[in-house]
Amino acid sequence: MQKWFAFDLDGTVTCEETLPLLARELDLVEEMERLTRLTLEGRIPFAESFSHRFRLLREIPVARIREIMDGVRLDEDISGFIRRNRESCAIVTGNLDVWIEPMIGKLGCRCYSSVSSRDADGGLVLEEILDKAGVVRTLQEKGGKVIAVGDSFNDIPMFRAADVAIAYGGIHPLTEHAASAADYAVSDGGELCRLLERLSMGSE
Repeated sequence: MQKWFAFDLDGTVTCEETLPLLARELDLVEEMERLTRLTLEGRIPFAESFSHRFRLLREIPVARIREIMDGVRLDEDISGFIRRNRESCAIVTGNLDVWIEPMIGKLGCRCYSSVSSRDADGGLVLEEILDKAGVVRTLQEKGGKVIAVGDSFNDIPMFRAADVAIAYGGIHPLTEHAASAADYAVSDGGELCRLLERLSMGSE
C-alpha cells in the first residue's frame, strides 16, 4: 500500500524557524520571535499570526528573502530521508510559496504551502493560507496512508486527519498539545528517520 510522508517545514525539516531569521532584516526579531512562540503554543491562531507576520515581512524584497532561505540549514537526517523518498514525500507548510522555493528545490519533493500573488503595483499579496488537514485528505484521495510529521500546535489538524501522526521535538520542546495528538513522539532526526523507515515497511 502506498504511504505518503507529510512534513511540516519550519522547525521540523529546518534547524531553525525561518520567519524570525527574516525579521533580522527589519530589526523586528523580538516581535517575530514572540509571535512565533505564541503560535507554536497555540495561543494565537496560525492564520491570524501568519497574516500579521506576512504584513511585517512583505517589505523585504523577495530576492533577498530567497537568498536568506537558501542559507537555512536543513536537518541532515530528515532532508536525506526526503531526498531518498521524494516521490512519496511532501512538505506541508503554512510558509509562503515564493519565500521557500530555495529549500524546496534542495529537497526535490512536492510542496503544499500558503499561496502568494502580485498586486497591480507589483507588491506581494497573501492569497491563501494553507489548510494542512485538507492536504492530508488530498493525499489520502490519491490512495494509501498518510504519515504526518510536525512540531507544534498548528500541526494538530494535520495529525488528526493523518493515518499516523508523529510529533517531532528536534528544535523546540514538544508541546503537550502536539504530543497528545500524535501516535509517536521523537526528539532526534535520526530516531525519526528510523521510525519512518519502519513505518514505510509496514512493521509498525
